Amino acid sequence: MSDPELLRLRESIDNLDAALIHLLAERFKCTQAVGRYKATHNMPPADPAREAAQIARLRRLAADAKLDPDFAEKFFNFVVKEVIRHHEAIRTSKP
Repeated sequence: MSDPELLRLRESIDNLDAALIHLLAERFKCTQAVGRYKATHNMPPADPAREAAQIARLRRLAADAKLDPDFAEKFFNFVVKEVIRHHEAIRTSKP
């Protein structure tokens, strides 16, 4: 389809998707550093208290941004699951 308005909107979506990917990559760089720190200091990969606080904070941010807080929580849980997987891998590969 060559509707100019639809193309413009889709281009905006594509730019936002690219920004999300870059932000996630930066987030994972930081969480990898956390995983190395936790492994070095013999700390568990998961931190349920931190996760609960983050969920509450992100749900508030989502509501303020007019984003479904349930969606924000599901997305965060998906990301955290991957972070914990990375932390476990770092812990098991620690010399």
